[in-house]
Amino acid sequence: MVMAVKQFERLFREAASLDIDKSDIKRLEDFINARLHDLLLLGEIAAKANGRDVIEVHDLPITKGLQEQIHQFRSMDETIALAGVLEQLAKLPPLSLAYSEELEQKLPELAGAITISLARVFKAVDPKLKNPGTAEWEKIEEIYRILL
Repeated sequence: MVMAVKQFERLFREAASLDIDKSDIKRLEDFINARLHDLLLLGEIAAKANGRDVIEVHDLPITKGLQEQIHQFRSMDETIALAGVLEQLAKLPPLSLAYSEELEQKLPELAGAITISLARVFKAVDPKLKNPGTAEWEKIEEIYRILL
């Protein structure tokens, strides 16, 4: 993960002109996995409602905004190369249904999109912010808990 710090720093700079450091990486990992868990829980509900025993990508409540961040991540990842790191970082929580192979393959892009959206929300909440601290992280986490 130490080598990935530089890649995450670059992603935050390119996405929202923010500086993060090593101490932010654990918070980022927790944030990504909490948001993925939320999306996957809702996907599980959708799959069950449709009588399936596998969660598919189309079961996830991917909003237009998150879809835009996925596209942005794809283009940024060509130069930053974070998908492999995010594949290791993002964890699939154990749920009562299985995950489709397509969903498992999409996980790094979802994690990347969540990361970009996080950086951009930091900047939207405080356009002058340069390096998010504990108070900013807590505020943004509360916003995501309310919205997702």
